[in-house]
Amino acid sequence: MTSKNSEQTLEENSVETKIQPVSMLYRNYVLFMLTLVYIFNFIDRQILVILQESIKKDLGLSDTQLGLLSGLSFAVFYVLLGIPIARLADRSNRRNIVAASLAVWSGMTALCGMAQNYIQLLLARIGVGVGEAGCSPPAHSIISDYFPAHQRATALSVYSMGIYIGILFGFSLGGWLDAQYGWRFAFIALGVPGVLFAIFFFLSVKEPLRSIAHNPKADNQSFLQVLKLLFSKPSFLFLSFAVGLHAFSTYALGNWLPSFLSRIHLMPREDIGLYAGFILGTAGALGTIVGGYLADRLGKKDSAWYIKVSAFSAILAIPFLLLYYFHPSVNIVLISLFVAYTLISTFLGPSIAITHSLVPPHMRAFASAILFLVLNLIGLGLGPLFVGIVSDYLEPSMGVLSIRWALASTLVVSLIAIGLFFKASMHLKEDLSSV
Repeated sequence: MTSKNSEQTLEENSVETKIQPVSMLYRNYVLFMLTLVYIFNFIDRQILVILQESIKKDLGLSDTQLGLLSGLSFAVFYVLLGIPIARLADRSNRRNIVAASLAVWSGMTALCGMAQNYIQLLLARIGVGVGEAGCSPPAHSIISDYFPAHQRATALSVYSMGIYIGILFGFSLGGWLDAQYGWRFAFIALGVPGVLFAIFFFLSVKEPLRSIAHNPKADNQSFLQVLKLLFSKPSFLFLSFAVGLHAFSTYALGNWLPSFLSRIHLMPREDIGLYAGFILGTAGALGTIVGGYLADRLGKKDSAWYIKVSAFSAILAIPFLLLYYFHPSVNIVLISLFVAYTLISTFLGPSIAITHSLVPPHMRAFASAILFLVLNLIGLGLGPLFVGIVSDYLEPSMGVLSIRWALASTLVVSLIAIGLFFKASMHLKEDLSSV
């Protein structure tokens, strides 16, 4: 297949009979509102991370328990409920699902501040995961109805910037609120505004028309039929596991960043919130938007670049990650973290965009849910928990240095992810031609 045909295949299989007939101003407004929702999503998801050292001390928790709170307990309910919610989003009002989900997870975040023991906090975190399950799949579907294929990676990358802006505000505000008023107040102060914004979102955003006329056959497709279609495409199979393993290392890095800076470099929690929030927020947002831009630009000539961008970025990040984990100077550590996090954040927008290009329009929300199931179950669910378990295991012999070696061990997983990204890119053109 020639590069011209590759571009044509991507466009024909991703752009439907019509693009949403609204003004550019309104579709950008919807993208802006959905990005704000995603910012709230990650403020409430990641606020626990900046507070975990205070929570550990107050409730007497182990690193394994912290890893369970910030990872698996959230991820299991998040990904499992994401599947039926995504199926519902492919058939019903997506705006309503996003608004209701925002209200639920924000309310549960506030309840985290009322927890008096580990079990209560665990249950509240599960509630956050239940609420957040209804965010991204319907949001992805709405965005793909407004933006054509050649702009979709960029649009989805703008939306995905909400991850890092949310981390910026969650870490910086959370660290400051924790230092001034305590971790319980921080949960409440950052949870309640999301409930209010859910009402505004519901009133100001309209449910868009689908890109093509509703297909009655879609309602009769079973979960297993859709799953079989997705995983019959080698590019999606390799891509989903590449994204999951890449996120394994990324979430491990991000979720244990405050603990790493506190234990290894003795930074005070106010400074950790400020530096970690700024670095992860700005570097992550920069990497996300650059990744989407490069994928859309390079993908015009060769659609495989929608995946290769992620692979090459991950390769370039490795030496900077080694500096972050092992260099004694905190200044070098923070600079290395900025560069590394920029590079490892390029993957999400292009990965979602190419996933949507591999399926018919009525399956987009479901396809996003499957991609996020693998990403979050492997990445968010197992990455932080793995580091917590390894850190607890090494602590008797290494003391505070156990967290350094537990985090550095995830680089092996990163190498596997890189190989899978390249493997996925080799099958992409053929799979696009069969949509």
